[in-house]
Amino acid sequence: MNRRSLLRAIASAPLAALAGRALAAPPASMKDVETLQKNWRSLLAAGAKAPSAGEPLKLANEEWRKRLEPLAYNVLREEGTERAGSSPLDREKRPGVFACAGCGLPLFTSDMKFDSGTGWPSFFTTIPGVFGTRRDFKLIYPRTEYHCVRCGGHQGHIFDDGPPPTRLRYCNNGAALKFIPKA
Repeated sequence: MNRRSLLRAIASAPLAALAGRALAAPPASMKDVETLQKNWRSLLAAGAKAPSAGEPLKLANEEWRKRLEPLAYNVLREEGTERAGSSPLDREKRPGVFACAGCGLPLFTSDMKFDSGTGWPSFFTTIPGVFGTRRDFKLIYPRTEYHCVRCGGHQGHIFDDGPPPTRLRYCNNGAALKFIPKA
């Protein structure tokens, strides 16, 4: 992504997020969000095995390169960003679970997803205990970056322009995710 495209995407993100809110149907209360978080396994495919956040996966860079597609490697291991609108997961609407493309740890469910209009898959909450965060100053202003706790893979950034009741937008790179449909 060149600098001009990146700056355009940043400038348009707040407006696009506002437009996307009208399409979203997030839970009405924090209690409903907690219920989604507790019941995430109901969207896991029958017989699917999900690794635990407590089972760390550490590999050498050469192993990650063999395991991942080049774009996924760039995003997960080098903290890159895919081009807005390039991921089919942004338009994914089926019931299921979004897992880390690096290690398979379930991160979000389809019930946690909303259309932010930004061109990246966006979620208003997560499966509990799956992310670590840190401050990122790469674009001059501070942002909160989040990583998979199991493999350390970079997923995206958290913004405070999401829908109620959380008002959060986990803006995720589609290349950092794999979708596991329920059926």
